[in-house]
Amino acid sequence: MRLRHIAGVLVLVSFVAAQNREPKHPPDVPYVPTSQSVVDAMLKMANVKKTDIVYDLGCGDGRIVVTAAKTYGAHAVGIDINPQRIEEANANARQARVTNLVKFQENDLFDADIHEATVVTLYLLPSINLKLRPKLLAELKPGTRIVSHSFDMDDWQPEKQETVDGATIYFWTIPAKK
Repeated sequence: MRLRHIAGVLVLVSFVAAQNREPKHPPDVPYVPTSQSVVDAMLKMANVKKTDIVYDLGCGDGRIVVTAAKTYGAHAVGIDINPQRIEEANANARQARVTNLVKFQENDLFDADIHEATVVTLYLLPSINLKLRPKLLAELKPGTRIVSHSFDMDDWQPEKQETVDGATIYFWTIPAKK
């Protein structure tokens, strides 16, 4: 009984510590959760399969990552600069029982290693998408699918576009290297 109490206190202390930690620098994008209907549409548009590795850049509470794992059996990685969001994402993965398929990294999305991704999801801002575009084109393999909620990539025309519950979703594929 005493050991369980001590373990519970340690979990609570680590949770509170994570709640009180500040991001390395202020996030470039405010946290606005994606509705589940848009999450489902994004993953469907990307044609996610069990063999995919889905990366969600700016993953927030992990709902895209968790859904990719739970619905499609895909491995998935969420990256967010905010430690509180990472804690929430890990809790959501535990609750969904997909911790064997997902991982979350507290990291700046511009510093993150994303080369393993076969699908990348985004819900950022237009300026961040544009700043991120060279990284996506340089680091991702040809054929990697990218889906963005609400924001395009300026002159990089999407291959597909649809509206779900008032939100526009954009789709691109990384082209062959020249």
